[in-house]
Parts: sequence; structure tokens; C-alpha cells
Amino acid sequence: MSEKPAPFILLITKGILRDRQMRRTVLFWIFVATLALLGVGAMPLDAWLSQHSILFLLYWGACLWLTGTSLLLALYDLLAVRTEAARERQRLKGEVFESEEEGDRFL
Repeated sequence: MSEKPAPFILLITKGILRDRQMRRTVLFWIFVATLALLGVGAMPLDAWLSQHSILFLLYWGACLWLTGTSLLLALYDLLAVRTEAARERQRLKGEVFESEEEGDRFL
């Protein structure tokens, strides 16, 4: 039985999450978009948004969604960097010390 190919959006997401540089670039642009929406919504669009309650909720909901996305992506990046550092530390410990006990004694 053949497997169905993964949807395109899942492939893009996996690519973003696996590549540190791409992950941080996306995080930066989400952060810039969030700041822009917050600035525009707080000052120039304030009067207009207060007159249209549905648009007000949609606008600030989009700001909330972008903020949540940036927080989750930053948390994922933090955990990924910690995991990479732990792997690298284990690899270097294996290269430098010949036995596991010797490495544990010095570190």
C-alpha cells in the first residue's frame, strides 16, 4: 500500500523547524509584523476599529495569533538549541575522553 504524500504546508513547516537560520528568519519577520500591527492598530486605526466591533476582534485576534506564534517558535528554538548543545557536548566528550568515567570525573 502506498502512502499519501504529505501536504505541501507540512513540508514547508518541517523545513522551517529543522533549519536554524530559516527558523530565526521566520521568527524575526513574525516579530516585525506583530510590532507593525500593534503600532498601526494602537494609533492610526484606533478610531476606525472602535466603530467596527467585528473588525476590531478580527484585527486584535490576528495580533494575538502572531504573538502566540512568535512565542511558540521562540520556545521551540530555545529547546532545539539546548538539544543541539547537549548533543555536541556529548560528541566532544567522547572525542576528548577515552572512557565515560574519565569524562564524568572532569565534567
